[in-house]
Amino acid sequence: MKLKFVSLTMIIGTLLLLSIGITSCNTKNESTVKNLKAQVADSVLRHVVLFKFKETTSAEDLANIESTFAKLPLKINEIQDFEWGLNNSPEGLEKGFTHCFFVTFNSEAGRDIYLPHPDHKAFVEIASPHIEDVLVVDYWTKK
Repeated sequence: MKLKFVSLTMIIGTLLLLSIGITSCNTKNESTVKNLKAQVADSVLRHVVLFKFKETTSAEDLANIESTFAKLPLKINEIQDFEWGLNNSPEGLEKGFTHCFFVTFNSEAGRDIYLPHPDHKAFVEIASPHIEDVLVVDYWTKK
């Protein structure tokens, strides 16, 4: 009888600890979600694209690619800001990447409209034959 009581007490104690832990986790998750929403509210989503072009790409092809990409903000309303430049680092760590483009969005929804947008797809069609490699990184940053 005493063994059954001890076992029952252990089971009830374990269930109580589990319920406290689950409640604590839910509170922590809710707090994390609130913090993330607050961060997104005063932040922008930066879409960074680095290109390494094939050696056979002509100066004219590069100029066309650069100008076509630079015109996307005029065609896609979700783009909030746009900037690009050529590598100028003295470190020698660019691994052949020469062009860096920053496309800024107010939300992931804006980026989701941009990626399949016909004008973005047209740019990809123009650039793709000349691209040896591409690197894309997206991150949130303060406005």
